[in-house]
Amino acid sequence: MDIQNLQAFIAVFEQQSFSKASEILNLTQPAVSKRIAALEQAYGTRLFDRIGKAIILTEAGQILLPSARHIIEEIKHSHQSIQGLSGQLRGELKLATSHHIGLHRLPPVLRAFTSSHENVELDLHFMDSEQACEMVENGQLELAIVTLPRSASKQLLTQVIWHDPLVVVVGKTHPLASRESIRTEDLLQRPAILPSHETFTRSMIEQQLSLKKMPPIALETNYLETIKMMVSIGLGWGVLPKSMIHDELVEFEIDGVEMSRELGAVYHRNRSLSSASRAMLAVLQGI
Repeated sequence: MDIQNLQAFIAVFEQQSFSKASEILNLTQPAVSKRIAALEQAYGTRLFDRIGKAIILTEAGQILLPSARHIIEEIKHSHQSIQGLSGQLRGELKLATSHHIGLHRLPPVLRAFTSSHENVELDLHFMDSEQACEMVENGQLELAIVTLPRSASKQLLTQVIWHDPLVVVVGKTHPLASRESIRTEDLLQRPAILPSHETFTRSMIEQQLSLKKMPPIALETNYLETIKMMVSIGLGWGVLPKSMIHDELVEFEIDGVEMSRELGAVYHRNRSLSSASRAMLAVLQGI
């Protein structure tokens, strides 16, 4: 079976478009269609249903997709391993990270990695931690450096790299700012600025604060820098990493409440990591 046909199949599914897949693969759209047709002929069944503008995997396509991804990744891994025999890593490392980690934690890691492995091309994607974990689980990503889930899928392996303590914060003009201490109950009557409810961080905040009901939500955003700005001008209270606290914020530690999240690496339990991924993990563990 032609590997290029499998690459076209994966690209069409991921892009949900033959024209976008052709751009990614540097092919004409008819060439992509021809490769999909060749696959469908080889299997004797359709792999995509085309309903209006939507491109939907058939049952056969759903069965083929994980195997196709595995084959492509194994070939890529073989190339990298053979190139690594020369003692110098080459190839591409597709890596996902969250915006917070990318801004505040990852720069020295990337600097150390690229200085030691200058022939590895980094393909860095910024996204929410939840999306990155999902993409690692379904084989679209080899490695992610993100906020770790408190309860990860059985298909995922995680390595803690950083412990990230969190504190409740308000702006200096906030009604609670003059208090010497606060209780969880004080927060329930005040508007909050928090990460979205489906995020790992929001789940941890609600659990650690033992919120029996939710306070009024002034804003939900997954960008911690935005939360920091909105809290600093007095629009509500929030929860931020201690590493982000500055003079315009007042932080509170609540008796009996210790909030902390873990940041680190996520990869698939059943996937053979490339030499580049193993090198990145080594850099992370050495910082």
